[in-house]
Amino acid sequence: KTLDGTRIGVQLGRICVKANLPIMYVARVFGVSRMSVHNWFRGKYVRDKNYTKINEFIAKVETGFKKGMLPVGSLVEAREFIDSIKINQKE
Repeated sequence: KTLDGTRIGVQLGRICVKANLPIMYVARVFGVSRMSVHNWFRGKYVRDKNYTKINEFIAKVETGFKKGMLPVGSLVEAREFIDSIKINQKE
C-alpha cells in the first residue's frame, strides 16, 4: 500500500494479489524469474520490452474480473487462467 502506484510493477503486483495469481505462474508468462517479478512488485525497474507485456497482461486480468473468471480459488484455476491468455512475446 505504501509503494508508488504509478509504477507498472506495483500495478501488476496489486492486480495479481487481487486475482490470487501466484508469482511462479506470472513469471512464466513473462519469461523471467520469480525474483524479477518480486522486484517489479516492489517498484523496481522494468525493461521496456516487459513494460508493454505487463500492460497487456493487466488488461487481460481486468477482463478476467469482468467475465467473473477472477479471483481464482485454487492453483489449478490460476494455472488454467494463465494458460488461457496469450501475451505478445515479441521484443
